Amino acid sequence: MRTWIKNPLAVWTGNDTSANNGIVVEGGTIVELLDGGASPVYRVDAEFDASDLVVLPGLVNCHHHFYQTLTRAFPLALDKELFPWLVALYPVWAGLDDECIAISTELALAELMLSGCSTSSDHHYVFTDRIATAIDVQVAVAKRLGARVVLTRGSMSLGKSNGGLPPDRVVQDADIILAESERLISDYHDPERNAFIQIALAPCSPFSVTPELMRDSAAIARQHGVLLHTHLGETEDENEFCRSRFGKRPLEYLAELGWLNDDVWLAHGIHFDDDEVARLGAAATGIAHCPSSNMVLASGICRVGDLEAEGAPVGLGVDGSASNDCSNMMQEVRQAFLLQRIRAGADSISHNDALRWGTQGGARVLRRADIGSLAPGQCADLALFDLEELRFSGSGDPVAALVLCGAHRVRHLMIGGEWRVTNGEIPGVDLGKLRSEHRRSAARLAETAAAAGAGG
Repeated sequence: MRTWIKNPLAVWTGNDTSANNGIVVEGGTIVELLDGGASPVYRVDAEFDASDLVVLPGLVNCHHHFYQTLTRAFPLALDKELFPWLVALYPVWAGLDDECIAISTELALAELMLSGCSTSSDHHYVFTDRIATAIDVQVAVAKRLGARVVLTRGSMSLGKSNGGLPPDRVVQDADIILAESERLISDYHDPERNAFIQIALAPCSPFSVTPELMRDSAAIARQHGVLLHTHLGETEDENEFCRSRFGKRPLEYLAELGWLNDDVWLAHGIHFDDDEVARLGAAATGIAHCPSSNMVLASGICRVGDLEAEGAPVGLGVDGSASNDCSNMMQEVRQAFLLQRIRAGADSISHNDALRWGTQGGARVLRRADIGSLAPGQCADLALFDLEELRFSGSGDPVAALVLCGAHRVRHLMIGGEWRVTNGEIPGVDLGKLRSEHRRSAARLAETAAAAGAGG
């Protein structure tokens, strides 16, 4: 099937090429960009009128916690910084079950897709006896929705009784973590171009796992050729924790464990000094910048410009929907644009930079050369936005308007050559029913946590 997405209002390809007469897609791949009055070289089977649409590469979300959609604006966690926020929420998350994982994954992916996101990474690190196979549940949901995902097998092994932050009931034995990591890679990881399901290994953070687990996870990941992910440099509290527990700053600790490498990406990456920024760049270690979460928790501002100047890939992350508190990737592009302007100045950051972080940057962070831009040979992942809302009226530059005026929902989304959002709806998904079921799961989780607290 060869489809011509014809005569778009505007196209942002993410590179120096133009496609003002459209894009030709065959199967799951882009085969032509048409400039000027050019027509497709080969016969097309279908034409898609994009004359009132702005076309972008599908957005790439580098960091999320899908399960946290169940604890948005959670009363006990409001108005707190990271560590007390976590302390308030860990007992709630301890009540997660497979139903919670399935419904939160579906809702998060649906929300992301409706915002123009075609590829998303999720960092799931809370495991108990009731959700031992949470990643398997996520794989099934992602396949049903047709989303492109990098699912990370997170882990916590350092509980409160051993000096860590999480309660003991949400940590696991290292042998179980490592065995599950190998199983998930074997069962699900696809290393090929146009892969829809990939697995990465993701110990949660320096304050929730042991050094041995960090080293062993890295060894398994490199044996199987998958990526590594963790939180790092998010707050000054983290720096103080690492100094007191390990006698060094988090990045030095990470380097000693063999994690300062180009197969690693870090969530947040805020509190690095000049030398650390240079080391990250030299190692080509990726950073997932999470502007909304960093602002809500008052964690700080990532040094995106400095990191990129030194050679570190930088993408964007929605982060958990309990610290953002939404899963809208296009809104995250705008938030990054605004926040980085505060740091670097209005003449240093443009809407093109923000779009680049949300597409090409994320692709580089996830080591995916086949997504993040529009070019022949790339995956056919396309986000098509209209400018029909009042917020866009009077705008001059259609692409800039998406960022400056606050686009938040696609009209259409193509992933791998298939329309996964059409006219603002996800075929096969009853959004009203999804929302209702998700609300029930969130209420049940809160009630379970309240009962457990009363009983204690």
